Amino acid sequence: MTFDFTHATQAIESRIAQLPLGTQPARLYEPIRYIMALGGKRMRPLLVLLGYHTLADDWETAVPYAVAVEMFHNFTLLHDDIMDQAPLRRGQPTVHEKWDTNTALLSGDVMLVRTYQEFLPLPAPVLGPVLEKFSRCAAEVCEGQQFDMDFEARPTVAEAEYIDMIRLKTAVLLGFSLELGALLAGATAAQATALSQFGVNVGIGFQLMDDLLDVYADQAKFGKQVGGDIIANKKTFLLLKALELAQGPAQTALQSWLAAPQFDKAEKVRAVTALYDQLGIRPLTEQKMESYFAQGFAALDQAGLAPTRTQALREFAQGLIQREH
Repeated sequence: MTFDFTHATQAIESRIAQLPLGTQPARLYEPIRYIMALGGKRMRPLLVLLGYHTLADDWETAVPYAVAVEMFHNFTLLHDDIMDQAPLRRGQPTVHEKWDTNTALLSGDVMLVRTYQEFLPLPAPVLGPVLEKFSRCAAEVCEGQQFDMDFEARPTVAEAEYIDMIRLKTAVLLGFSLELGALLAGATAAQATALSQFGVNVGIGFQLMDDLLDVYADQAKFGKQVGGDIIANKKTFLLLKALELAQGPAQTALQSWLAAPQFDKAEKVRAVTALYDQLGIRPLTEQKMESYFAQGFAALDQAGLAPTRTQALREFAQGLIQREH
């Protein structure tokens, strides 16, 4: 049976619209409905359903658990936006801006609690393993966020440290999403692990592509300011590689831009991008990114699943790899 992406997305949105949330106090629950309705790629719940589809056709039964993962993801965004003091999320005011910080914190807390609650209807043999894996994943996401904040105060970060940070902050949840779907469909431990490894490796590649797009994307397609990471001195893979390779005048120029307390944003983006071009940072990033995508597909090949069952998942991953925003 062919996986219908339109049907799956509609099922996810329908479940989100009907989430059994409370109503009072309104200021506690309205922010949850607000952030959950803001849309986004719905990548994680789709991965749950795609993971299920690798073994069985009735993926509709997994929709509530897919949406639970999306609720957890949005909980992390809600709290991340507070930490980053971000004014916008998906083009709309963030929860802490629309309401206030204390409300955003409390609504986020409820979202995390409700995520666990959404898993409770699972059959007993599956519930324990799922909660154990989810709890470990949730803690790792928090570890990744802390590493990311710690790195802001450090003059430099090793490449391996950065890769591990994005693995924790971004990739492990993609791996858990696929693993969850597979487990719900009756996967063996080996199959579930292989799908998790696929998700984690593709997730690392996905984040490296984000780093790349922030510098080299077409502004008209990107949807946000190109060069935002450069303006903010964000320690992306590109900057860390440039700091590692720059010598002489290039090193002096790069350090000067990083230390400048005031600057013209457009000029800084042009200058640092030119340094990246001079140092060959773009092809190095693409090479690293493609190596993780390759590792992901190798893990999927080893899962022992029918090619017809993994076709939709492969197509979805290829869409992520070829995206322009």
